[in-house]
Amino acid sequence: MPPKPKYTRDEIINVAFKMVRKNGIQSLVARELGKELGTSSSPIFTAFKNMEELQQEVRKMAMKEFEAYVHDAVNHPPAFKEFGIKMIQFSIEEPKLFQLLYMQEHDKSQTYSDMVKELGDTVEICLEVIQNDYDLSKEQAELLFRQVWLYTFGICVLLAGKVCSFTKEEISSMLTMEFQSTLMLMKEEN
Repeated sequence: MPPKPKYTRDEIINVAFKMVRKNGIQSLVARELGKELGTSSSPIFTAFKNMEELQQEVRKMAMKEFEAYVHDAVNHPPAFKEFGIKMIQFSIEEPKLFQLLYMQEHDKSQTYSDMVKELGDTVEICLEVIQNDYDLSKEQAELLFRQVWLYTFGICVLLAGKVCSFTKEEISSMLTMEFQSTLMLMKEEN
């Protein structure tokens, strides 16, 4: 009978998540994780096939953290703007997790549609909010979401990378201006 694992998968994932949250995904190497666990790296490979599998579990945990961060935005009108504010707050307060979720290089470039699928349930919630609050079709809501999300994402990257900073008032004003400009342009085109 094989020996009982010293650590469960969840225990390993939790320690790995804490490491990534503090120092980024590049800090997640077997030897350092073993040190954090107070053991060698062998328990890691008893629980996981390889480090990539563990990294995927940490990424899933980071996505759950992000979704928990923004989940109540729907209760704060204007809800779509609040989603943007929450996303920006996440990039400021959890820069390493934001970088893990949204700033990792991929093996190959993906389409916008593929990338959006990785964003979780938040996208569908945002689309529903936009359609209901602004009386837009699904296609219009998707276009508005795309434009404003890309703008918001750019702000997040600047903040998560500590490239520059903005006050809460500046962020609020920038999001309002981008949203209203895009919405006005869409309505003029129709």
